[in-house]
Amino acid sequence: MCGLLGILATDGKAAAYADAVTAALPHMRHRGPDEHLTWHNQDVVFGFTRLSIIDIKNAHQPMVWGTADDPERYILAFNGEIYNYVELREELQKEFGAEFHTTGDGEPIVVGFHYWGEDVITRLRGMFAFLIWDTKTRTLFMGRDPFGIKPLYYCLTEHGAVFGSEKKCLLSLADTIKLPLELDKRALEHYVAFQYVPEPESLHTTIRRLESGCCATLAPGGQLQTRRYFTPTFPIDKSAHDHEQALIDGITAALEDSVAKHMRADVTVGSFLSGGIDSTAIAALAKRHNDNLLTFTTGFHREGYSEIDVAAESAKAIGVEHIVKPVTPEEFIEAVPRIIWYLDDPVADPALVPLYFVAREARKHVKVVLSGEGADELFGGYTIYKEPLSLAPFEKIPGPLRRGLGSFSDHLPHGMRGKSLLKRGSMRLEDRYYGNARSFTFEQMHELMPWVSPEWDHQDVTADIYAQSVGWDPVARMQHIDMFTWLRGDILVKADRITMANSLELRVPFLDKVVWEAARKLPYDMKITHGTSKWALREALKTIVPPHVLNRKKLGFPVPIRHWLAGPEMYDWARTLILESEAEHLFDKTALLSMLDEHKDGVMDHSRRIWTMLCFIIWHGIFVEDRIHPEIPEPQYPVEL
Repeated sequence: MCGLLGILATDGKAAAYADAVTAALPHMRHRGPDEHLTWHNQDVVFGFTRLSIIDIKNAHQPMVWGTADDPERYILAFNGEIYNYVELREELQKEFGAEFHTTGDGEPIVVGFHYWGEDVITRLRGMFAFLIWDTKTRTLFMGRDPFGIKPLYYCLTEHGAVFGSEKKCLLSLADTIKLPLELDKRALEHYVAFQYVPEPESLHTTIRRLESGCCATLAPGGQLQTRRYFTPTFPIDKSAHDHEQALIDGITAALEDSVAKHMRADVTVGSFLSGGIDSTAIAALAKRHNDNLLTFTTGFHREGYSEIDVAAESAKAIGVEHIVKPVTPEEFIEAVPRIIWYLDDPVADPALVPLYFVAREARKHVKVVLSGEGADELFGGYTIYKEPLSLAPFEKIPGPLRRGLGSFSDHLPHGMRGKSLLKRGSMRLEDRYYGNARSFTFEQMHELMPWVSPEWDHQDVTADIYAQSVGWDPVARMQHIDMFTWLRGDILVKADRITMANSLELRVPFLDKVVWEAARKLPYDMKITHGTSKWALREALKTIVPPHVLNRKKLGFPVPIRHWLAGPEMYDWARTLILESEAEHLFDKTALLSMLDEHKDGVMDHSRRIWTMLCFIIWHGIFVEDRIHPEIPEPQYPVEL
């Protein structure tokens, strides 16, 4: 797990940027405190910060590799983990007699690229973002993992192209490469609608992200040629129920194999444990490979906002040592600006904060943790996936009458029972569903930010995604939307940035090629059925997880933001942030303050909307106004743990 930064010069004068790249690396020191290296020739500069996990002593990067007749042909910078690197090495040695100089997991990428070409990316099982420069063809090849676990930002200027794991590094090079830094108002509207900036956007117009499941090539002075190598689909298997048990057994086998591969490391591996079925399953399977497994959880001293007791019970049942980090409101508030800095672009998910603290605690004991992200998207875990079942009667109502019910609902008082049901029932899936955030209506957004455009609403992001799933069942379509929005925009950004903020590698065994193949074949009634979600997964885990969590309702790391914003914990803090902001050209301070007071007085729960705006205000204060300067620690960690 590491951080990469690269410049491909347009004019063959890359050496002029070498010092600037070296100077930019400390902005992502947290991603790799063990080693900082820079390499350059006339075309490219590669910088790298390493968090050493496998082959600690030898697998340095940037890595130079080639054959006997051209030993310095390729240069690799790679962030992530390849879990099938052992198998890839064996295959390359057997088929081509390939030579390896390390036992690390990065070298098989560049060796595989030499022998298999760009198709090497389809053989990788893991999480990754990488750059490979071919000195012979003078071509840069890059790629990201199928689900978007590891980030890769880029910008293109007349002086060259810049690629990096952290947007902060690109921003620090702005003067060097003459990069304009205009705010992208379209991306800002998307952020407010979704509570995160959807790929490939960032809040800076000139900086974008290579999308999940994509690779690209670039020659000096040329255009970025991007292609999608992974397209998630949920095929309809009409005979699924004829071999139901085989499908369930396949899930069990896939998860067992995935966790075994994800335990490969030359350092200590622990596991997050929230108390739900996903993290408990991962921890129970990990225990098979490490008798001394440590698990970690967090929570708040407020009823209904902690899974500490359940997680402790799970830890006892599976026989692991368990470490708890509770979070106070004071700790929470103090950490928020620092967390926003680590994020690069704001993500308005309050669960970021407890995750930050439990990751910081875990890093005292381990260098790698496993976690349960991705299970809900792959196996149908979100409660909202049941919505098509509750709205099925509306499908029988003629279109005009159905739309009329929606208009009627607009005139009902806020909070009235049935108002939301009528509104949602009157809408097509494409109109009503765009992920798990959905805090602002367009009308609410327009009141706060009068400049927003209806052309930039959520369908500006989701229309093309929905177009790919026409004819699928509604649950599969919702899962598909979430894989391209919520999963890679919130869940995985949160997981990567916040654990990396603490120089901790997070691995997600559910988001694995083999597990995906087992999950994608499930019909919707093996996901949402028998009064529960993730039914097939629960069946597959019956012999793995303790009974008390098998059918437990999902909670995760909930945060009492609703209470704190209305009380002494956060109200004054939030009000001060709004008043001191210099972004009044982007939002109406009076309208936001009124929203805050309505929330405090109990008129309406605005907590998610307020939090979304507060995160943006802090981001703007850091990256645009240069007014907020969070203190970023630089702890000294042991390389071998």
